[in-house]
Formats: sequence, structure tokens, C-alpha cells
Amino acid sequence: MRFGQQLRSSLVKDWYYYYISYDELKKSLRTDFEHTPLVASGLKKRKPWSEEDEQHFVNELEQELDKVSTFQKVKSQEIIRRINATEKEVSEAIARTEAANQDDRARANAPSEEEYLLLEEDLSDIIADVHDLAKFTQLNYTGFQKIIKKHDKTTHWHLRPVFAARLNARPFFKDDYDATVVSLSKLYDLVRTRGNPVKGDSGAGGKQQNFIRQTTKYWVHPDNITELKLIILKHLPVLVFNPSKEFERKDSAISSIYYDNPDTWELYEGRLKKTEGAEAIRLRWYGGMESDTIFVERKTHREDWTGEKSVKARFALKEKHVNAFLKGDMTTEQVFEKMRRDGKKSEKEINDLEQLAKEVQFRVIDRNLVPVCRSFYNRTAFQLPGDARVRISLDTELSMIREDNMDGRQRCGKNWRRMDIGIDWPFSQLPKEDVELFPYGVLEVKLQTAAGQEPPEWIRELVASHLVEAVPKFSKFIHGTATMFPTRIHLLPFWFPQMDVDIRKPVSHNFGLQRPDNSTDASTSAAMDDDSDDDYDDLDDDQPLNDDENVQRLRAARDALEEHEEERRSEQANGKSNVLDEEERLAHQPVTEADDYPLYDSEDEEEELAEAKRVGGWTYRRKLVASYANLWTDKLLNALKASKPTPSPTENGGTQGKLGVSEKRFKAPKGKKIHVPVRVEPKVSFAAERTFLAWLEFSIILGSIAATLLNFGDTISLVSAWAFTVVAVIALMYSMGIYLWRVDKIKNRRAVSFHDKWGPSALCLGLVVAVSISFAYRFTHGGEGDLRGRT
Repeated sequence: MRFGQQLRSSLVKDWYYYYISYDELKKSLRTDFEHTPLVASGLKKRKPWSEEDEQHFVNELEQELDKVSTFQKVKSQEIIRRINATEKEVSEAIARTEAANQDDRARANAPSEEEYLLLEEDLSDIIADVHDLAKFTQLNYTGFQKIIKKHDKTTHWHLRPVFAARLNARPFFKDDYDATVVSLSKLYDLVRTRGNPVKGDSGAGGKQQNFIRQTTKYWVHPDNITELKLIILKHLPVLVFNPSKEFERKDSAISSIYYDNPDTWELYEGRLKKTEGAEAIRLRWYGGMESDTIFVERKTHREDWTGEKSVKARFALKEKHVNAFLKGDMTTEQVFEKMRRDGKKSEKEINDLEQLAKEVQFRVIDRNLVPVCRSFYNRTAFQLPGDARVRISLDTELSMIREDNMDGRQRCGKNWRRMDIGIDWPFSQLPKEDVELFPYGVLEVKLQTAAGQEPPEWIRELVASHLVEAVPKFSKFIHGTATMFPTRIHLLPFWFPQMDVDIRKPVSHNFGLQRPDNSTDASTSAAMDDDSDDDYDDLDDDQPLNDDENVQRLRAARDALEEHEEERRSEQANGKSNVLDEEERLAHQPVTEADDYPLYDSEDEEEELAEAKRVGGWTYRRKLVASYANLWTDKLLNALKASKPTPSPTENGGTQGKLGVSEKRFKAPKGKKIHVPVRVEPKVSFAAERTFLAWLEFSIILGSIAATLLNFGDTISLVSAWAFTVVAVIALMYSMGIYLWRVDKIKNRRAVSFHDKWGPSALCLGLVVAVSISFAYRFTHGGEGDLRGRT
């Protein structure tokens, strides 16, 4: 819907008069009051925009900004006061509960269940207010941006640069709710558990002998981030590593430096293709640049058929020793010398860490790995303390920054990281080509459940809601490297062409925050499309906006993922083992017979044809003939399929009026290829080999039959032998060609259909023909053959 309609449908009724007067500001842009909008449009008569009109509009805009900013500030202070008051009440109730547990005489003064329920309702109401205030801020900020855009386009007086300074002077839209979320999470967890928050072993759930670990990643639009945090905190508390310390913004900051060889990009391609043993090496620290502890991490991918799990191992290193360690000037024995003296870890643990350090150091030096990309984000983690069975993390303000020196600019120089930036998002001091601000938040859901056990209901509702979009195996390293080096990276991740698709969608079911006393106030998260500014009449916002075709494409892909997820859950419920992860499930989706990739084109054939054209001669002619042959063959097959009678489905009256989703293919940029995850196990190669050997065995049997027929010596036997020999040779050549084709596709990890529809049928037909020839000659020339045999 248009923004004007979205604003009217999303506002909080009690705050009606504090929202931006969007319609009134639009009316102020009109200079044709003597006519109705329709008549004015037909006459094309408009008064020129004057300085008096501009001053009047600016005054109204200033009044609206002052109204919105003042209300947001007052409401924020009110929420803080309510949180402080509720915190005192919760502390008092918990103190009375603890006293009652220790002294029987104090049980009469213990808080009742109704009192805890009232506290929970108060906190739920505050959470709803925080959600509404965040939406209020987002809607009004969007309203100011849109009305300024309309003003500049309609009047041709450029107000945007000047008003941007006014917005920065009253930054109501820059309020950070992270500290509020942490405070509310702590209080809500105390009330929900009646003063007994969950505590336990950090390895809880890890001792099960038969469990399934699922890790799924989602994109979250900035409009939905605060609402998502508030929903999650009602089920899981925010994980705070140092509860005794007051929360600061830098406590949630995480920075990572990724290493690779810029000549081969072997780590990038290994992680993208998910080859067995593919590694990612990064250096990570938490907080600001003053952090002295740097974690050297190595992530190793293991294929499922190996029976091993993908692992992430790391060890700590002082910042002052990083350069010496990476250059080999500092040995691993020196790194862990202090750890051995302290004796806080066992000798075995230290030896394992030292072995890891040796392998990482050798890999960096041997492969000439250098820093190429940095990722920065603020993470909010939700988890029961000491219980890792359910862990949810939300990364916001994700940014990718270049760290290389490849284009002659010394970003990090000989240091292991650049020092001209810290955690000062959005890194406005950097040139545009050095930083990429990721447009979405990244939600990661990690579940560890027993085999056959379903995830919690609220998590299933969350991941199926309008708040998130599934992006299996999204990687910050892969995305950052592909974005920062567009001229050097030619193999792109499968989600890359979808970055310009708006992931916002309407509410699919009644899921969101609700006030305890008013269940009708549901979530107001919905897509807000840009207003059309093509004509002056568009200021009325009367016409609905058509669905974007790109949105339909993405919905089709995401719906296929959700459908595959349901199939996987069904398999788990039936007790099937060897459960695939998200990437593997994507690779096992059914593909169409004519297409190697269901959603993406990599233009391999076009590139090969262009290369052959540059070479010229017979190479180009052969490629051109092959290209036309493939084209006409595809058209002929499509025509035959279209002519085949197929049953038509019965129309369902309940689906009438719904929009159909048309799935299109994404095209890779010229000179680029899109990698689609494909899971390849050794048994796939063995299956192809077994199939070829079966064909070979059958061809040998046919050849043996032909050789046996030759021993009879008559004409009929000779003709039959020739018929069986031809069938055997054709079967042998055909099976060899199919085998080589399959081996090539498996080697290149192409998602093709390996099913052989025509081979077995053609072989049976050939055998029928050979046998028919033998019988036909025997019946038509039987006497002549017998006579020659007797003579």
C-alpha cells in the first residue's frame, strides 16, 4: 500500500495527534486551489512555486518536526521511568519470595501468583509501548523523507540538504533501544521464573547421544528489528556475559578480519563451494579497538558423508603479538608459554590449542594469506544461561570493510588490520568503495533437539512469520568478499542477485506483540512501498500499487525452501537419520528436466560461444552448430511435452482471486557466475560407475550372444549376429558417453537431473528389433538356410 494509507492504518490511536501530518503537508505543496485536483490535472494549470509558498511549507515542516521530536523524547523518558518503577516492584517481590523460602514466618508476606501476573502484565505493556514507540519513530522518519522527496520533485526547490541538518539537530530517529531491551529482558525473565532464573551447566543438552543440531539464517528488515527483539525476549532472555556491569553500546560490537590469498581466492571459493575440508581463517575481537584479546579462529567444513561435523576452533592471542605470530617470528611455544605457567588448563588442552596454532600459522605463511575483508556488527544474543540447546542471535548494523592493499592504497599496510576505523558505524570517514553497509539484520537460530522432536512452537511461528526471510548458509565472509572485490571475484553466492528485492511482506498470520488488555493491537509490520511521483496527481495516493515482479520471484524461491523444510521435519518425526542441513536441503530440491539450475543462469554456454568466436575457424563453426542443435532439440522436446495429454487439476474455489506467483530465472552479471550449493558424496560417483558397469556387462552379454550365433554358419545366424552386435556397440558407446557426462557434472558440482529417461527404453527397443530380425529371417528363409546347412 501507499505510505499515506500505511501511516493511517499503522498509527497508535492514542498518539494520533503526535504523528506527522502527512496529508496536510501534501496539501501545502499544492498551488492550484482554485480547481479540484482532477480539473487542475486536465488543465495543466499550476501557479509557480514562490518564495512565500516555500516559507509557508518550511514553517509547517518545522512545526511537525518539533511536535514529533518532543513527543518521542517525552515518551522515551516516560518508558524509562516506568521501567525503573517496575524494577523496584520486581526487586521487592523477589526479596519477599526469597525471605519466604528461608523463613516460614515470612510466608504470609510472600507475593501471590496474581501479583506476579500483574507484574508480568505491566512489563508486557511496557514492551508494547517500546514497540509502538519504535514504530512511531520509523513511520515519522519515513514520512519526513517522503514529503521532502515530494517537495523537491514537485517544486524543484531543493530542500533535502538543508532539512537533513535540521533532522540531525533533532535526532529522534537515532534513539537506540538496545539498553532498554536488555533491561526489559532481565526483568521479564525474573518475573517469568518467579525469581528463579535458569542456571545450569554450559554444556546442557550436549551430552545427548542422539540429537540434531540445526543452524538457520534469516534476513530481517530494519523496520522489524526492534519488534523481533521484543518478541524473542518474552521467551528467551538476552545473554549478558557480565551481569555486574552496566550495558554499554560497545559491549555488543563484534569485528572480524578475514584472510585469503588475493591471487587464488582459495579460501573464498572453498567456503562458497563447500568443498570437503574448506577453511576460513579470521581474527576476531569483541568491543572497541582497545580490546587486547584477539581470537584466532579457523572454521573447517566437513561433508556429511565423512561422518564428521564441521568445526570451529580458536585460541586467544594478545594484540601486540599478532603480527609476529602471523609472520612466523613468534613460535607457538612462546604463545602458550604463559598459559602453561598459569596451569589453568590441562596439558592436553594446551597441546590441542598449540597444534591448532601451528596449523593456522603454517597455512597463513604457506598460502600467502593476507587480510582482505572486515566484518563489523552489533550482536544481541538470546539464550538461557548455561543452556545452549536454543540460541538466537541477531546481528544489526552489519558492515563489510576492505582491508587489502591491492589497488595501491595502504589500508592496513604491514599491520594485520587497518587502524583508521573502530566501531564508529556507519564509518562515514571511509570512501564508498571501502565500505558496504548491509541493508538487513541477520538472525541466526541454533537449535539442538532430540531426534524426532519438534522445535518450540514459538520458534516455528517466528521463522514462518512476516518478520524474517530465510537465506540458507548466508556468510558474512562470502558476501563481504564478493561485494568488496567485484572486479576480482567472478563466482557469486546464490543470494547475490536477490539483494535488490524488498524482503518486507504483509502479515501472514496473527503473530506479533499484543497488549495484555487489548488483543486487537497486533503487529503493524508491513511493506511500505515508495510513493509514485511521476505525476502531480500522485500526491493524492489514491491508486493501489501493483506487486513488484521481483518480490514474486523471491517469494517463489523462499516458498520452495519452506516446503522443503516441512519435508525435513516430517522425516525427523518418522525417525529418519542423516538429516540434511539447510544448504543440503537446497541442493536436494527437485530441478526441472530442461534446466540445470532452477533459479539462476550462469551463461556458461554464451561465454564459451563468445570465446570460440574470438578464436574463429572451425572451432567457432563447431560451437555454433552445437548451440543451434541444442536450441532446436530443446524446442522439439518442449513441443512434444506440450502435446502430451496431461490431466487438468480441479479448480479450488477457495483460491480464487489470489495472485499467482510466476517464477523467473535470475541472470548473473556479465562475466560472473552464480554458485548454487550442491551436495556431492562419494556414493554419487560410485553409483555412476556402477551404472556404467551394468551397461558394460549387458553389452558383453549381447556381444557373447552375437559370437555364439556366428558358430551356426548360416545366413540367418549371420544376420542375427550382426543385429545383436550393432545393439551391443550402440549400448556400449551410449553408456560411455552418459558416464563421462555424469562424471563431468559431478566434478563441477552441477545440480542436474541424472535420471536416464531414454536409454533403457531405447535399449529394449533395440533388443526387440534384433530379435524381430532374427525371427523374420528364420520364418522367411528357413528352408534355404536348412538346405545350405545340409549341403
